[in-house]
Amino acid sequence: MEIIYERFKSADADELVGFLSGDTWPFHGSDVVDGAEVRQWIEEGRYDDQDNRTFWIVVAGARTGLVRLMDLCDDTPMFDLRIRTEHRGRGLGGQALTWLTRYVFTEFPKVHRIEGTTRQDNVAMRRAFRRCGYAKEAHYRDAWPAADGEVRDAVGYAILRRDWRSGRTTVPDWNDELTPRPH
Repeated sequence: MEIIYERFKSADADELVGFLSGDTWPFHGSDVVDGAEVRQWIEEGRYDDQDNRTFWIVVAGARTGLVRLMDLCDDTPMFDLRIRTEHRGRGLGGQALTWLTRYVFTEFPKVHRIEGTTRQDNVAMRRAFRRCGYAKEAHYRDAWPAADGEVRDAVGYAILRRDWRSGRTTVPDWNDELTPRPH
């Protein structure tokens, strides 16, 4: 399956509105996105400006997903990855994560690391992070309100440039705290 990544252009605004408001996004801030809100975000430059770049994920001529890179002026950018419902579960997320990692480290030589956060129950994305060399660096308890009214844990992953270059994943020292003294 050949995947092409096409940079978002202002002429794509109507399609982006339809893409984001025409599907559900269960592992994002809101399951449903309002089209008028998307238009406002486009006008604000959230999808294409000095600090943000967005790319369509195109498979067999169809725009099946979206990669949004954020904070590109920092040395630690983040991203948003969305795949249309009917294309989920086919490995597109992992392939897009591999692509965006290579793209950011190649195009932005000052970037030291790339971060991503997902809900704890987003098993597919967590698996993609690990397969693509990202290390779990954070676990935020009760940090992600869900549409069902529950609050889920959020999990943060990152990849370092040196790990990407070497193909090895270094993990944080999770046992670095001093033993508490008894009272």
